[in-house]
Amino acid sequence: MELGIKEINKKVSEESLFVAELKREIARVIVGQDEVIDRILTGLLANGHILIEGVPGLAKTLTIKTLAHCVDCGFSRIQFTPDLLPADLTGTLIFNPKDSNFSVHQGPLFSNIILADEINRAPAKVQSALLEAMQERHVTIGNYTYPLPEPFVVLATQNPIEQEGTYPLPEAQLDRFMLKIRITYPSKTEERSILERMTALTAPQASKVAKPEQLNRARQIVSEIYLDEKIKTYILDLVFATRDPEAHKLAKLKPLITYGASPRATIYLAQAAKAFAFLNGRGYVTPEDVKSIGADVLRHRILVSYEAEAENVSSEEIIRTLFESVEVP
Repeated sequence: MELGIKEINKKVSEESLFVAELKREIARVIVGQDEVIDRILTGLLANGHILIEGVPGLAKTLTIKTLAHCVDCGFSRIQFTPDLLPADLTGTLIFNPKDSNFSVHQGPLFSNIILADEINRAPAKVQSALLEAMQERHVTIGNYTYPLPEPFVVLATQNPIEQEGTYPLPEAQLDRFMLKIRITYPSKTEERSILERMTALTAPQASKVAKPEQLNRARQIVSEIYLDEKIKTYILDLVFATRDPEAHKLAKLKPLITYGASPRATIYLAQAAKAFAFLNGRGYVTPEDVKSIGADVLRHRILVSYEAEAENVSSEEIIRTLFESVEVP
């Protein structure tokens, strides 16, 4: 196994070179937000969809557009609105009177990186169409099913403070997002840099430094990263502690959780930890990888009870307690 880890480490060091270059190019446009960019790249390498939450003006859209430009892959931005229809995402059949035939007009989902801007502004029928694409990696138009290109990843944004004209995302759809990332305000120093860059005569531009083929190769290496039995047990203990806190000596959490994390959380936590290890140039997962990415995987999968809401206890606090209490291997 030691030789196996050495081989994986070698592969990781060779295939992860483009990641550092990618981060440098993104940093030419995006000031700060290093942690957010690391998590977006983690989701991208782990082949998972990402939900980004933050107040307006924090460069959520700009970050995603810059990433798509640097990877040199297909990019579609869909502005979600209350009057959006499923066909506006998937495409539709168009009748051609010359041939008396229907031809398929593919929608914006037929791309590599999809920016679903303000995703919670669209009604349930649109969310259902997106759900099929996210889970099955294909869409249905008429009587036919069409596969989506690879890589395919949905990066959705939502505003946590504005509720008028929004539709809460269904739990089933939230569970399809591997990560839910929260963006906060930049520091004063960072905001000064933003001010200077964005008020200059020419806006900063990033270069194309990676190809979709490199991303697909990196994903293959990520899947090979070594996950020790003790780390697997640690991941299982964390997830099961959200479902049965009493069995893990966390009885105080039981009245605060209505539903715990699903088995998909277990899978995603392992995949995200592997991708995070890849970003850090390692061919094996450590407990710190699980801890670093754990909150982003779990925060939208723990449904807090009315009692927790009454006591102003958020899922963030519950997750913090979990990581402090569950034994680390």
